Amino acid sequence: MRLWSLHPRYLDRQGLLALWREALLAQKVLQGGTRGYRHHPQLARFRQQADPLAAIAAYLWGVQREAQRRGYRFRAEKIAAAPTETQIPVTRGQMIYERQHLARKLRARDPERLAALDATEVPAPHPLFVVVPGPVEAWERVAVDG
Repeated sequence: MRLWSLHPRYLDRQGLLALWREALLAQKVLQGGTRGYRHHPQLARFRQQADPLAAIAAYLWGVQREAQRRGYRFRAEKIAAAPTETQIPVTRGQMIYERQHLARKLRARDPERLAALDATEVPAPHPLFVVVPGPVEAWERVAVDG
């Protein structure tokens, strides 16, 4: 499960579709509707919110808006709650880590999107998040190359 902190505009088609499915799965987990993924580290920042379902709803709305902008039909009625207005902090280190992670994927799948991503040192966050100083988030499982 990868719930990107990056703005969905940086994702290629494959990444955006996967993000929608994974965010819907995260919503189901937060609703208690599945036994799998209950302890997934990507869900920590949503669980820490006063209303986790409203937080994941805000996340899903951000993904849905990007899909709509591109002409895709992601079914908004699948979003189970009203979105929160509260932004969640995400560290600059996390944003840089995710930028590098996404760049590896885009290098093979979508060089044109990679060029747009490469034009920024710290990419824009998903609308739910606000960037704050700090290292990679504690919940992130950092991949070690080599």
